[in-house]
Amino acid sequence: MVSLTGLNNRLLAAGDRLVAGLGQTSARWQVLGTIVDAQHPQPVAWLARGMGANRQNVQRIVHDLERDGHVRFQPNPHHRQAHLVVLTEQGQQAYDDAMRLRAPWVNALSDGLNPDDIQATRKLLTLLRERLERADRVYTGGDATF
Repeated sequence: MVSLTGLNNRLLAAGDRLVAGLGQTSARWQVLGTIVDAQHPQPVAWLARGMGANRQNVQRIVHDLERDGHVRFQPNPHHRQAHLVVLTEQGQQAYDDAMRLRAPWVNALSDGLNPDDIQATRKLLTLLRERLERADRVYTGGDATF
């Protein structure tokens, strides 16, 4: 049986090695990517929710990113305490640099894999993510249907 924990740990370690020369980690890269994908400033709690991550962990990483000039905070007109996280030019550059390293790595990793298998895996992982999101709503008083 394949250990999904082992796979996840290997992916994180490989990501750490890939971006180490840029002064980044997989976690920082993932948070930067979530900010980029959001397309507009969001509070840390929303970023964490979108990542399926713990808010406190994301908060710590965002503060590290702010310290290094990759993000800044701006007032949130809808909430006095939950400031919005804004990507800086330096943060965008750090993300772009990491993505340039990612492309050849992903190509080498996927070399020889059947495109139909990749698509089936993506479909399965999407379905599992959606079911887990629905399960989260069960625990917060939402829909109980899987």
